[in-house]
Amino acid sequence: MNSITAVRTVRRRTLRVAAAALVVAAGLTLTACNDSDANASKPAASASHSGADSATGAKGSGGNGANGSDAKVGTESAAADEAASPDRTETLADGSTGEIYELGEQHYRLKIVNDGDVLATFETNGKDAGLDANGMYVVLTMGGEVQSWMGGEHKAPGTFELAGGWTAKVTKVGESHYRAEIIGHGDVMGTMEANGHDAGLDANGVYIVLSTRGVISAHE
Repeated sequence: MNSITAVRTVRRRTLRVAAAALVVAAGLTLTACNDSDANASKPAASASHSGADSATGAKGSGGNGANGSDAKVGTESAAADEAASPDRTETLADGSTGEIYELGEQHYRLKIVNDGDVLATFETNGKDAGLDANGMYVVLTMGGEVQSWMGGEHKAPGTFELAGGWTAKVTKVGESHYRAEIIGHGDVMGTMEANGHDAGLDANGVYIVLSTRGVISAHE
């Protein structure tokens, strides 16, 4: 091989290496562009869990108390709350905020919020609802009225004098299941059932909560 042929061969190899380097560089550039485009198309929320993913809704229950209309803690109710503003808010006995949503006739939802965290959610739907929130008692009536208070507990079973002259005869039916007969003027005027969730009642302006731990409390 003479010197001219050797030079031509080296030049060809150099050109081939340069071309291969350009192809690799182009591929890397294209990959980088695609990755940045894909990242740009993702919403910021995709990097973190939304509140609806982690919220449990209620730490208590709803019902005729957290029952009367059962506590609604599904993603649908959470999504509805996210989309809608409360019809009104009230400060509760422990300093937390109660957000009241009107959902329909005799159908209200109460969301208890503290420092941005949802502590409990429960509803009325044709009957009153109540909640024992770790020593704060809350009643949500069919008319959307909210009453909250602290103290006044009686531990079942037993017969207890309540606010407003009412008497409650509370019996244990089963695990997390208590029944209270509300007696006035010697007659049973109503029955509350806490079965897996708390119960609440507006007894002519006297508000009563019966919890699944067998505690009954009333406030006038």
